[in-house]
Amino acid sequence: MNELFDIGIVGGGLGGLTLAIQAAQQGFKVVLFEKEQYPFHKVCGEYISFESWDFLERCGIPLSKWDLPSINQLSISTIQGKSHNYDLPLGGFGISRYKLDNALYEIALELGVIIHTRTKVSDVQFSDDCFVIESDRLITKAKLVVGSFGKRSNLDVKWKRSFIQQKPSKINHFIGVKYHIKYDHPLDQIALHNFPGGYCGISAIEDGNCCLCYLTRSSNLAAAGNSIKQMEKDILATNPHLAHIFLNAEFLYDQPLTISQISFDKKEQVQHHMLYVGDAAGLITPLCGNGMSMAMHAGKLALAQMSRFLNGDIDRSTMELNYVKTWKKHFAFRTATGRIVQQFFGGNSTDLFLSLMSQSNYFSRRLIQETHGQPF
Repeated sequence: MNELFDIGIVGGGLGGLTLAIQAAQQGFKVVLFEKEQYPFHKVCGEYISFESWDFLERCGIPLSKWDLPSINQLSISTIQGKSHNYDLPLGGFGISRYKLDNALYEIALELGVIIHTRTKVSDVQFSDDCFVIESDRLITKAKLVVGSFGKRSNLDVKWKRSFIQQKPSKINHFIGVKYHIKYDHPLDQIALHNFPGGYCGISAIEDGNCCLCYLTRSSNLAAAGNSIKQMEKDILATNPHLAHIFLNAEFLYDQPLTISQISFDKKEQVQHHMLYVGDAAGLITPLCGNGMSMAMHAGKLALAQMSRFLNGDIDRSTMELNYVKTWKKHFAFRTATGRIVQQFFGGNSTDLFLSLMSQSNYFSRRLIQETHGQPF
């Protein structure tokens, strides 16, 4: 309790870890809290846009040496299984969060970041120009705190954040399910297969494996008697591509990873003087494939303003306003576009929407570009 950190980070995903690494590289004292123990799997599509490649290498990740699958093709199928194929102008690469997050964790430790794993933060209080971070194991003080705790956390509920209060709609109350599988899938392609009330992505990652991750309305699970296997059999398998995958793939998990109550409603980027990055600041729909890049980029933007505050160049209020402004400049349109596109997937309008995309190269290319950023 006596030690005062410059920056406290709640959540050790990509946004939190890369922010911690950058801050430590600049000489700041950083403490990070993560409720799990590295390495661990996360519900995630595990396709990362190439906009993040150089950034991750600057953080110390030797991507060029890891022989990762390079992905430059997108295939989207309708509920009935009709496929539409597109080029990905920038493209991306596949890598598991199990591998990437653990590598970032080890780099952060080497740089002197204090990391408390298996530690769940229960509250963060701001008073006397300082934060007090309360967890189930210890109490810590920091000049600044960043929330990087993912799609939904106990703190979101405790603070009654606006997206928590929203009634069920077409952009909230989703369930995410993820597997790692062995399956003969093209290394250069990410595929999105629609089914009633959702869509499923598959793409290659390291070691010849694939990530299979899908998003579905919670009503689908309820209709299947809260059985994931039954839902996959009765609903997902109506798409012949998914039926083939579930019948022929080798599933590498005993049980799937799941997350519930996913919401794509708008979120605040600053609350109670805490800056949010990653999914805590705003969630882009998985079909756009850019949540991980956005999380890391947001951390870089946040640190730019936090550094100015810690060096005495700006006050706290200016720091917060600047961060919100830059976050919206880079991500507001992307997340809004994702919310609109989301409503055309997993339903009767999917076929028409994809047909329009296929008939206009300009429209499809522009839509893909609008949901992707530039290298940062």
